[in-house]
Amino acid sequence: RRSRVSDPAAIAIDGLDHVVLTVGSVERSVAFYTRILGMRVERQPGRPTALHFGSQKFNIHQAGQEFEPKALRPTAGGGDFCLLTALPSAEVAARLAAFGVAVELGPVAREGACGPMMSVYFRDPDDNLVEVATPGERP
Repeated sequence: RRSRVSDPAAIAIDGLDHVVLTVGSVERSVAFYTRILGMRVERQPGRPTALHFGSQKFNIHQAGQEFEPKALRPTAGGGDFCLLTALPSAEVAARLAAFGVAVELGPVAREGACGPMMSVYFRDPDDNLVEVATPGERP
């Protein structure tokens, strides 16, 4: 289900390329996101460390050493986002437990951008709220 642009003069957005996460420790975040969530790290001189997943990525900025331009008030732990997986939500919760990551909430039914999904919530090392959701899964 796609919504139409409300104003024909508006810029129609088709997707999301990347999000910037400001973190307390780039290395700690890279370890978490690669080990726990299977993201692929990319490092290039003079560029932010990138964590790739699907066709998107997180650019990781070290707090106090952000790349320009940057958010007005970049803050470690200010993130709250939802990532998608094909794994059943119970399996997501079980794998998090096996890694010693505490589940804050879930599995719980939610309504995502594309419809119903089951979500599991937890925190990354900077206390960003991470939601991993399984689209189409129902309670």
